[in-house]
This record gives sequence, C-alpha cells and structure tokens, in this order.
Amino acid sequence: MNNKDDYIKSAENIIRLLGLPRAQQNERSALCLLALLNLVPGKEWAKAESPLIGITPIMDWVREHYGKDYAPNTRETFRRQTMHQFCDAGIAVYNPDKPDRPINSPHTVYQIEPVALALLQTFGKRAWKNNLAAYLAQRETLIAQYAMQREQYRVPVEIAPGQKITLSPGAHSELIRDVVETFAPQFAPGCKLVYAGDTGDKWGYFDAELLAKLGVTVESHGKMPDVVLYDAARNWLLLVESVTSHGPVDGKRHTELAKLFTHTTAGLVYVTAFPDKAVMSRYLGEIAWETEVWVADSPTHLIHFNGDRFLGPYSG
Repeated sequence: MNNKDDYIKSAENIIRLLGLPRAQQNERSALCLLALLNLVPGKEWAKAESPLIGITPIMDWVREHYGKDYAPNTRETFRRQTMHQFCDAGIAVYNPDKPDRPINSPHTVYQIEPVALALLQTFGKRAWKNNLAAYLAQRETLIAQYAMQREQYRVPVEIAPGQKITLSPGAHSELIRDVVETFAPQFAPGCKLVYAGDTGDKWGYFDAELLAKLGVTVESHGKMPDVVLYDAARNWLLLVESVTSHGPVDGKRHTELAKLFTHTTAGLVYVTAFPDKAVMSRYLGEIAWETEVWVADSPTHLIHFNGDRFLGPYSG
C-alpha cells in the first residue's frame, strides 16, 4: 500500500472501529494517528513506531509526508478535537516522558499507547480481527488505568474543610493552591472561594451563583483573574492574579478587572501573587499602584503599592 489516500482511509476506518465519536472520524484525526505511528506512505503497518511528538511537529509531519497543510491557527483544533479524545480513549498517552509537565507547556508531547501500538502493527494481517476484539474487551481497563495515572499528578486544593478540587499539573496551579490555602486564611479569614482558574479547564472552580448575587455575570472565563475570593465580613472581593510566567496586575489588567466587576456591590481588592521574590523582581516595574502583592515564600507578609490604606478597596 503506497497510496497516501489509502493510508488515510485505513486510519479513519481504524478510528471508527476503535469506537471514537463521529467528530473524530475524519481526515485530521486519521493523519494524527499516522503521525503517532510515524507511518509514512509505503511503510508497512507492522513497522509502525511510537515517537514522542507534539502538536506542531504532528502538523509539520502531516505536511511533509502527506501534503496536507493546515493553518497554524488550527493547532488548538488538533489538540482539543483529536489528541484530547485520543488520550481519553487510551489510544495515546499524554507526556509519558514527564507526566507532571504543565498542561500549557510548549514541550507537551504525545505517544501511541503501547498496547494500541501492538494492535495496530497487526492491521491488515489475519490476526487483526481477533486482536481488535481482544483489545476492545480490555480497553476500558486501560482507559481507567491511564486516567488514574493522570489524576495522581494533578494539584489538590482544599477550598473548604473536607472539600477539595484538583487542578492541572504545574507551577501556576501550585501557586493558586498557595493563594487559596495560605494567603486567604492569613489575610481574609473566613472568606469563600468564588473562582479558581485552571490551565487545563479554565473553570477549575466557579461559584457563578454567588458572583451573580454580588452583581457580576461572566461570559468569558478568559477575562477572569486566577482566583476570586469573597470576604463576606467586609464585603470585599479579592481579585488575585497568580504570576509564574505571565504578568501581574498592571495598569491595563487593573482596568480590565475594574470593568469586568464594575456592577458588583462589593469592594474590590487587587492582588498579585508570586511564588518567590526572584519572580517578583522581574515584574516590579509593571505592578499597578493601589494594589497588593503577596509572595508565597514569605506568606505572612503583604506588600502594599501606595494609596491611603493597607489591604482594602478604593472607591475611585
């Protein structure tokens, strides 16, 4: 089999036989499967391989070997509409070389799952049908196994006594945990978590009902700060940006947040959280006045950027 279209059609057929949803039964997903196997035209299925490969390299591989040129802005479609489902279905493994790699890392890679590779190496052979039936019979066990492995690397966050959520792996989530578990009890005891973002699932935790009662309705999670805390005793909303690689509450972000929360009945407190002083030092020139700075490695201290009061909202 040397025809490129034959390889693509075979891969589409395999995806269908493996039971993936109709939304993944397409050429894009077929090409992703071929890339995971490094199955170039003319290569036998029995010689399929299992390279570590990221989204952009997959798209480059597809262009080079199958002449299919996808626009750079379809990268998220590859990730969200194919590779995510491949991992959920146990066909591919996510970051097998470093399972705790942050979900938004540019070094993210995928690899064909070993049992799936062994199956696909028999495609077109006499044993294929029996091997497929045996694989499908054990696939749920494989899916559960990999789901448990992914879960163990997530970051647990205790949002209330006896109540926990988990966030995607990475320093950003670890700092969010520090904000919720250390900053909040120290500087806003008794406050309630309203929102905690997640790099993998932006709505990591969201009490939309409480926020709506405070006069705020949010349609786009991208506008939200990383953490929102409500201090009912003082009727304050603490808007916290967790900074590990992206910017603090600077003048532009201050204006964005003020606009987003403009109708709230609560006073607004703007806080930038850093993991340590070294990271903070890189952003000192950008931090907006009349905001607070908290550093996780000095958890009992708060840095106040000017204004007529310490830790509190400003009316204008």
